[in-house]
Amino acid sequence: MTTVSLVTGASRGLGRNTAISIARRGGDVIFTYRRGDEQAKAVVAEIQAMGRKVVALRLDVTDIGSFGRFADTVRSQLSTTWGRDRFDHLVNNAGQGEMASFAETTEAQFDALFDTHVKGVFFLTQALLPLIADGGRIVNFSTGLTRVSYPGFSAYSAAKGAVEILTVYMAKELGSRGIAVNTVAPGAIETDFLGGAVRDMPELNKQFSNMIALGRVGLPDDIGPMVANLLGADNRWITAQRIEVSGGQVI
Repeated sequence: MTTVSLVTGASRGLGRNTAISIARRGGDVIFTYRRGDEQAKAVVAEIQAMGRKVVALRLDVTDIGSFGRFADTVRSQLSTTWGRDRFDHLVNNAGQGEMASFAETTEAQFDALFDTHVKGVFFLTQALLPLIADGGRIVNFSTGLTRVSYPGFSAYSAAKGAVEILTVYMAKELGSRGIAVNTVAPGAIETDFLGGAVRDMPELNKQFSNMIALGRVGLPDDIGPMVANLLGADNRWITAQRIEVSGGQVI
C-alpha cells in the first residue's frame, strides 16, 4: 500500500527536498507551509507531475492552539484523498534560525526558537498521534551544531539538543505501537536558512567547507533522499538514533 508522509515546513529548503524525495520513491505527501503560496503550489505541481497524490496545508507550528483543528483537517484529507484514517510518517522539519552570540541573545529570540523547534514539535506530534499508523515513523530534524559549536548558535543549538532528547523519549514511549522515532542532524547546507548565508556568502561557505571531510558544504539533495530512505521499509529496525548527515563536519 502507498505510504502517506506528513512533512512540516516543506514549501522550501530541506522540507521541500524531503517531500519531493519521498514522492520520487513512490510515496504520497501531505505538507505544511506557513507562508509563500506560490512556493507551495510549485511543490504540489512537482509532486503531482510524478503521479503522486499531495495535499498542502497552511500551519504555523508556533500556534499550539491551532493543532487540534489542524489534526481534524488532516483526518478529513486522509479520508477524502486516500480513503483511510491514518498516515505513515511524520517529518518534523519546520524551523527558523536566529544567529546571535550568547551574550546578545534576547528573550524574544530564545522564545521564538524554542516555540518553533521544541514546543511546536512536542505538541504537534502529540496532536497527530491518533492519526499516525502503528508501525509508522517519526523523524525530527536537528543540527550538526549539537555536536560541535559555532559562534552565534547557542540558543538554536540548545533547542535542537532538546529535540534530540525528546526523540529518545518518543522512541521509548511509542515503541509499543511499533513507531520508530529518529533524529536527522544536517551539517552546513546551502539553503535560504539565515537568509541564505551559507549558500550566498563565499567566505562563510569556504569556512564550513574547510571543516568538512568531503570538502564541501551540503546541498538539499544530500538530505532529502537520506530522510526518504530512512522512512523506507528496509529501515524498520532503526529507532532512538541521532543520524548526522554532514559530510564529516569537524571530525
